[in-house]
Amino acid sequence: MRPFRTFAALTVVLALGACATAERPSAPVQKPSQARRPAPPPPRSPAPSDATFVEANASIDLFVIRSSELALQRASSRRVRDFASSMIAAHKGTSGQLSLAGRRLNLLPSATLRPGEQAMLDALHASSSFDAEYIRDQRLVHKQAVSIDSAYAARGRSPTLRPVATAALPIEQRHLRLLGYL
Repeated sequence: MRPFRTFAALTVVLALGACATAERPSAPVQKPSQARRPAPPPPRSPAPSDATFVEANASIDLFVIRSSELALQRASSRRVRDFASSMIAAHKGTSGQLSLAGRRLNLLPSATLRPGEQAMLDALHASSSFDAEYIRDQRLVHKQAVSIDSAYAARGRSPTLRPVATAALPIEQRHLRLLGYL
């Protein structure tokens, strides 16, 4: 009986030894000073005032419409002309929503461009490389629109204008993605 006990004891010792020596992934030990801290959240841009929101978006919509109408005449690329056509339709829609909401608040959108957008439009009229400048300008104003709309949708004061920003934001983001293909 003794050989059986010895065999059984040896089997248990080997099994336990195998468990103890098996490689296990171990978590790195970090000293308290090395512990990872979550990254601080990005700074939140303050929401523009109601009047600034209406003014900026009205000017951006008007710029996109006017520059896209010009692109229908001057663009050499069929893809740019197709994009311009879709920009006119989309921004007439967002412009209409902005106008309706602005009127409820007695904030009528202007029918003139802000100086920055007017300068870009003037440069487009004189451009010898129209397609490239049109695409560059569209990226710039759509990035501005995304920034303004996202800030206002999240933190804007007017319950009448917040839905306008919320509805326009995915449209502007989609336009930015489309610009990546041109």
